[in-house]
Amino acid sequence: MALFTDKLVSSLVQIVLFTAVPFLWWLVTARKKQKFAEWLGFKKVGGGRKTVASMVICMVAFLLLGAFTLYVVKDVETATSEFVGLGVSAIPAVLVYAILNTSLPEEILFRGFLLKRLANKFGFAAANAVQAVIFGLMHGVMFFSLVGTVQAIVILLFTTAIAWFMGYINEKKAEGSIVPSWLIHAVSNIFSGLCAAFSVF
Repeated sequence: MALFTDKLVSSLVQIVLFTAVPFLWWLVTARKKQKFAEWLGFKKVGGGRKTVASMVICMVAFLLLGAFTLYVVKDVETATSEFVGLGVSAIPAVLVYAILNTSLPEEILFRGFLLKRLANKFGFAAANAVQAVIFGLMHGVMFFSLVGTVQAIVILLFTTAIAWFMGYINEKKAEGSIVPSWLIHAVSNIFSGLCAAFSVF
C-alpha cells in the first residue's frame, strides 16, 4: 500500500511539473483560441482501423524493445527495480507508475507540447525528428555509464525510433490526438513493471 501511495503522489508531482511549462505557454499564446486539454491533444482518436493497426505495430515494437532493454540491464538499477520480486502485490503500484507516473507526463511534454509547438513553427518532419531525438537521449544517455557503449547506442536508437513512430501515429493517423502514444507508452511500461514484479529477467 505504501508503494502504491508513493507512486500516486509521485505521479501527481510529475504531471504538475511536466504540465507547468505547456500550461504557461498555452495561457500566453492560445488561451482564447482553444481549450488547454485539446491544445495538448487530449481529444477523440481519429483515423479508425488504420490508426489501431499503427498503434498495434508500434506497441509490439515497443514491447520487444522493452524486453531487449530489460535483458540488457537486468543487473542494473532502473525505474522498475523497486517492483522486483513483489509479485501480485505490486500490480496497483505498477499500473499507477506506468499510466500516470511516466507515460502521461512524458506524452504531455514530448508529443502534446514539444512536437505540436515545433510543428507549428518548423513543420511536422523537423518537429517529429527533434522530439524523438530528445526523447531518445533522455532515455538512452543514462545507460552509457551502466551498460556497454554498443548496448546503450542500440537502446538510444530504438527509443528514438519508437518516439518518432508515436509522434507520426498521433499527428498523421490519429488527427492530433496524443491518446495513441499515451496508450502505447503505458502498455510498454506496464510490461516492464510486471516483468520486474514477477522477476521475469
